[in-house]
Amino acid sequence: MIEPLNPEQLRSFTPLNVLSEQQWRELRSQLVPQPLLAGQLLFRQGDQARSTYYLLSGELLLRSADGQEERLQAGTAASCHPLSPSLPRLHEARALSDVSVLMLDSATLSRLLTWRLAYQDLLLQLGGKGEDVEWLERLLENPLFAKVPPANVEAMLERLHPIDLPAGSRILQEGESGDCCYFLKSGRAEVFRGGEGSRQVLAELEVGACFGEEALLSDQPRNATVTLIEPGVVLRLDRQDFFALLKAPVVDEVSFGEAARLLSGGAQWLDVRLQDEYERSHAQQTLNMPLHLLRLKTRLLDKGKTYLCYCDSGKRSASAVFLLSQLGFTAYALREGLDALPAIQRDGLLCESGPGYLARTGGRTERSH
Repeated sequence: MIEPLNPEQLRSFTPLNVLSEQQWRELRSQLVPQPLLAGQLLFRQGDQARSTYYLLSGELLLRSADGQEERLQAGTAASCHPLSPSLPRLHEARALSDVSVLMLDSATLSRLLTWRLAYQDLLLQLGGKGEDVEWLERLLENPLFAKVPPANVEAMLERLHPIDLPAGSRILQEGESGDCCYFLKSGRAEVFRGGEGSRQVLAELEVGACFGEEALLSDQPRNATVTLIEPGVVLRLDRQDFFALLKAPVVDEVSFGEAARLLSGGAQWLDVRLQDEYERSHAQQTLNMPLHLLRLKTRLLDKGKTYLCYCDSGKRSASAVFLLSQLGFTAYALREGLDALPAIQRDGLLCESGPGYLARTGGRTERSH
């Protein structure tokens, strides 16, 4: 049996290099190298499989529909990016030597990446307000937040009610109905079932833990009791706020044709991917503002202009549009992102060396090529 790869072995791959430890743990079952013998096909041109591939070792041949060929060697700068990421695939990929590839579910990767970059932005913002960012980061690593729309988290934090409690305080009681859940901000807590004569300790909770949510999700009585082992602070989130947290925000989206019409009227593309992704290929005259830096750089944007946000899957751009709309900008997301565009439209939009703009620190933009 092949052992999963260690995340440290994958830190050079873009955009995997921004994922958190919790997210690597979620991907663990997929981090198994897939061997391919010399001459074997990895995927065909036109393939629609929603998988993201990285070359780990060996050499591949990428052949486009017009017959152009590119030899890709593991360990080079080019191999640090996904292989022919557009759907349908623009290339055929065949092993020139025995190779090893990493295959990840694209939907899972996109969700993790969107969340990671969006919550980095949130931590920067809250840290600037004097919030306890270290505690917040541990809170946001909680698996409960893995599928929560990032734009909802800030609103949730404003609805948390802090409660200081002494050691021995009983926070939840087994068998009671659930009208809220809690987050442990400081101290330690113990989870157990049964009474004094049949007490069964199930777990010890540490800072950042969420508890009590199961009763809300299942609409069943509490299945365990939780008490504080030492003095601490818990944050209460009421039932209605908990379910509001799970709802996805609604953002304005446009098709490629609608985007073209808006561009002719003075709108501008806004690339919210990482700079490494932008530099691989981007729309001409686009401005690159990675999602996790967007809030910090919005002072460079013009509220009188319309912005068209894009990324690969549409998830990061949807988060960007929600944020920009909250701040008073007019913005739209390219529906389902670049990956959903037919090859002819994608090729017409993206170029490797066309002019664009990078948003830099110090309140300036810099022309790129």
